[in-house]
Amino acid sequence: MTTTQHESYPFVTKVIDLFGDWLKQRRELNELMEFAADPGELERVARELNVMPADLEMLVRQGSQAANELPYTLTALGIDETALWRAQPALLRDMERVCSFCTHKRRCHEELAAGTAATNYVEYCENADTIDTLRFKS
Repeated sequence: MTTTQHESYPFVTKVIDLFGDWLKQRRELNELMEFAADPGELERVARELNVMPADLEMLVRQGSQAANELPYTLTALGIDETALWRAQPALLRDMERVCSFCTHKRRCHEELAAGTAATNYVEYCENADTIDTLRFKS
């Protein structure tokens, strides 16, 4: 009986994952461009999401995972994302938008991984003022 061994190729796996993410982003962008053919529809979707139509296009270009850090940051800071969603969904969507456009992703990841985000977020997080309001309101 022969056992087939599967070797792990982390680099290849990462390249495949990145390519898959890129394809998904392209599909999302193509869907948005279909909306762009009808400016009224694009404006309606943007209004529903409480963003400008130009921001909506940028959000799609950023990809669906552009705000993945926000839930981890909220958790690290003791803010219940589910409760926030129920109480203030528009505020949470705006925080996601701000997080999506953030230019400090690397620092955010490092701080979250090191467990120092709760201490240092005010130095880099573009949602810091909103987070402070939420933290000190409770």
